[in-house]
Amino acid sequence: MSQSKNNFVDFVRIYCKSGKGGSGSKHLRRDRLTAKGGPDGGDGGRGGHIIIKSNRNKWTLLHLKYTKHIKSPNGLNGGKSLSTGADGNDVVIDVPIGTVVKDIQSDKFLFEFDDDNQKYILCKGGRGGKGNAFFKSSTRQTPRFSQEGENGVELAVSLELKVLADVGLVGLPNAGKSTLLSVITAAKPKIGDYEFTTLTPNLGMVNYRDGQSFVISDIPGIIEGAHKGRGLGHRFLRHIERNYCLLFLISIEDENIGKTYEMLLNELGLYDETMLQKKRIIVISKGDLNNNVNERKAILKNLPKNIKCLFISSVSTEGLSDLKDELWNILN
Repeated sequence: MSQSKNNFVDFVRIYCKSGKGGSGSKHLRRDRLTAKGGPDGGDGGRGGHIIIKSNRNKWTLLHLKYTKHIKSPNGLNGGKSLSTGADGNDVVIDVPIGTVVKDIQSDKFLFEFDDDNQKYILCKGGRGGKGNAFFKSSTRQTPRFSQEGENGVELAVSLELKVLADVGLVGLPNAGKSTLLSVITAAKPKIGDYEFTTLTPNLGMVNYRDGQSFVISDIPGIIEGAHKGRGLGHRFLRHIERNYCLLFLISIEDENIGKTYEMLLNELGLYDETMLQKKRIIVISKGDLNNNVNERKAILKNLPKNIKCLFISSVSTEGLSDLKDELWNILN
């Protein structure tokens, strides 16, 4: 079954609160041999941290979809005989590689996971308070007070997943991206003759020569104004950020292919200027609908000369082998 909107979750919000530190003890030493001993109150334990860790075995944020609140345990109070309270257990949240963490209130970027097993302390546990033994001195030999533990940290964060692929398919809705992915990879995306068939990114592995392979992702279609959130907006644009190169797929049925390419490029640039630095290739799809050599030459005249442009057909398989070669050359 292909990834669907039910099991592919790429955005969640969670409220986190780390544990409070344990309080220090005010205990004065008393036993059958000591009627009035000195202070022997231990320190409180640290509150539990909330830690986010990348896990290569996670592919979506589905496991956090219904987790709205995450709280770590408090540290325990200090005890007599200089006993230190136990630290609160840390809570570890596993996320896929490519997850970006932001503070919801300030929209401040906090961390991005780009490798396996990276850790980020999201909310530090409160420090444990000092026991009265800590405050003993030559001038204050019997302190009858101790320190409270620090409160934990509260933070509301958003987790955004950016899919990592070698090649990202960019194009208008219904440009044939899903069909191309289904033909050159083993992926089975939902395909339909209407806009926004693809609602979440689909990943596929392209088997190349000599056992080599690369990953291609079908990103939901761009429309004009996408950088402002129109259509599926930012939901898919963030996935393009982590693609090494971009494949602009435009249907041969398009009335103005050059203008459509400029619009797509403009939307990417308005969202993030660094997108324009990525390597790219232009591919004209549905080539089986128009084999006229002169008309194809006219199309090429309206496209940039410094970018490779290919004609393909996912139905007749025209140009698919050349496309794989060209993508492999770009990636290597």
